[in-house]
Amino acid sequence: MKARVTVTLKTGVLDPQGEAIRHALGALGFDDVEGVRQGKLIELDLADTDPAAAEARVTEMCEKLLANTVIENYSVEVI
Repeated sequence: MKARVTVTLKTGVLDPQGEAIRHALGALGFDDVEGVRQGKLIELDLADTDPAAAEARVTEMCEKLLANTVIENYSVEVI
């Protein structure tokens, strides 16, 4: 079973990498981009066979390691 975790910065948290991407896009002629928020995608291969148990386990992983819950949001998708 696979799980996909998407981690993004919370609203209001400064995103210097996103701003650097926006600036670089502008330099390449993509002036219509008004904002960029950069995040990360984590894909996990799991031994679990129960989707609910897998989602609970991955949520626990996010809370303990994969996401800094003070400044980041995350979503879990079991596929």
